[in-house]
Amino acid sequence: MTRQNRWILAAVILGSSIVFLDSTVINVALPAIGRELPATGVGTLEGQSFVYSGYFLSLSAMLILGGALADFYGRRRMFILGLAGFGLTSVLCGLAPTMELLIAFRILQGVAGAILVPGSLAILSQSFSGQERGRVFGIWAGASAVTPLFGPFVGGLLVDLASWRLAFLINVPLVLIALYATVRELPEHRQSDATGRFDWLGALVVAVAVGGLSFGAIRGQEHNWQDPLAFVALGTGALATIAFPFLMARSDSPLVPLWLFRSRNFAVTNLSTLLIYGALYVFSYFNSLFFQGTIGYTATAAGLAGVPGSIFLVFLSSRFGGLAGRHGWRLFMAVGPAVMGLGVLWLARFPATSTPWLLNPARPETILPSAGYLVDALPGMLLFGVGLAILVAPLTTALMSSVPIANSGIASAINNAISRVGPQLAGAVIFVAVTATFYAGLAARVPGLDPGSAELRRQVAPFDAPAAGVTPAIAGAAHEASTESFHAAMLVAAGLLFAGAAVNAAGIRNAPRAMAAP
Repeated sequence: MTRQNRWILAAVILGSSIVFLDSTVINVALPAIGRELPATGVGTLEGQSFVYSGYFLSLSAMLILGGALADFYGRRRMFILGLAGFGLTSVLCGLAPTMELLIAFRILQGVAGAILVPGSLAILSQSFSGQERGRVFGIWAGASAVTPLFGPFVGGLLVDLASWRLAFLINVPLVLIALYATVRELPEHRQSDATGRFDWLGALVVAVAVGGLSFGAIRGQEHNWQDPLAFVALGTGALATIAFPFLMARSDSPLVPLWLFRSRNFAVTNLSTLLIYGALYVFSYFNSLFFQGTIGYTATAAGLAGVPGSIFLVFLSSRFGGLAGRHGWRLFMAVGPAVMGLGVLWLARFPATSTPWLLNPARPETILPSAGYLVDALPGMLLFGVGLAILVAPLTTALMSSVPIANSGIASAINNAISRVGPQLAGAVIFVAVTATFYAGLAARVPGLDPGSAELRRQVAPFDAPAAGVTPAIAGAAHEASTESFHAAMLVAAGLLFAGAAVNAAGIRNAPRAMAAP
């Protein structure tokens, strides 16, 4: 790898990592933000929720626009704009005097992040080729995996030792390094047929589609599907989604060229992304709830539970990326999710009697894994991590190799949008099903209970400690019903992973012919 390419890789990793970092670091800072920032227009808890969801929503809604802008106006130009915007909004967030202003700055920060993420993969596609491209995508994936591993730890450290404001301001030196590398080493690249006309109407429609679906899923789950606004947002997003391809077909310069989907690998990779990332969301979301609320892990122990498996992604992604560059993507894209599915099936047999991760009584500051974790959780976590390491780099390489380099920004953006919004929608539906499973299991174990009773639902909820005054019989039944609901969620996740493996095995082609626009 040349010196120039090393700088380009460093800039891309830093640029995308700060976007992922802000998705995890800020979560642990939310309680401190709620305590310290005055809020007049929103309540404290609602404001904390908006600080997180506002960033996620604007990031998701603007991803496709960000990818299209990078292809149309130049990836170097837009990447620099995204870095500068993310750095500026990070400073504004870190200095925000009120909750309302912090929410507004977080929304703007998400917009800047939407320019960085798809542009990152597009820059790697234009800068590397062949086997080296697969290896570089693996390095990128491994570096991206470090962020969710250490983000909460870094955020907690900054909050405990200094201030939550540093959780935002820490982005600034990273942005400056990435800007230096980009300005110095990265050449410009854009669509050769760009005419200066940009499909702003298409950008508006796709933002409404993705934003409406994302907001509806988040709002519905937060309010237990009792808020009509969630259904209005989902309906608006669904209508915009249906209208979007018809609008693209009639446009002379569409935001998303529909002929991209004529590429078999592009279409198949996006379908498998929807399935596999849906499983990833279900896996991570319900593991966190179950380990803490049902088994009794501390928040720190629940976070550490997945670290052993994630280490494989950090250290093996580049290796599998290089192997896929030599031997083709299909085998790895089929085997990876299948191995992940086996890991999830191991967790689907998790016993309700498993012992939680324990504190060492002799040294309270030391956290030790219990025998229950080592037997009931660790093998599944390791299998899941190995499968993810096998999958990620080949999937990314297959996606970015399936379209012309001139369209790599929009291709990356489409895949990123699918990987974020699809799982949110699937997770919301699955949560409703898991909740129904919980109350049905509770009623089956305690005769005479009305599972639809509002009073019962206030006292007992899935993956949560029963309220004070609940009888031991109901509390024990709730524990078993939560475990049963977790099993159901893991079986759904495994099914999605095996479906993704089958789609890749049947649909991916190792040597697609070069695709040309009509």
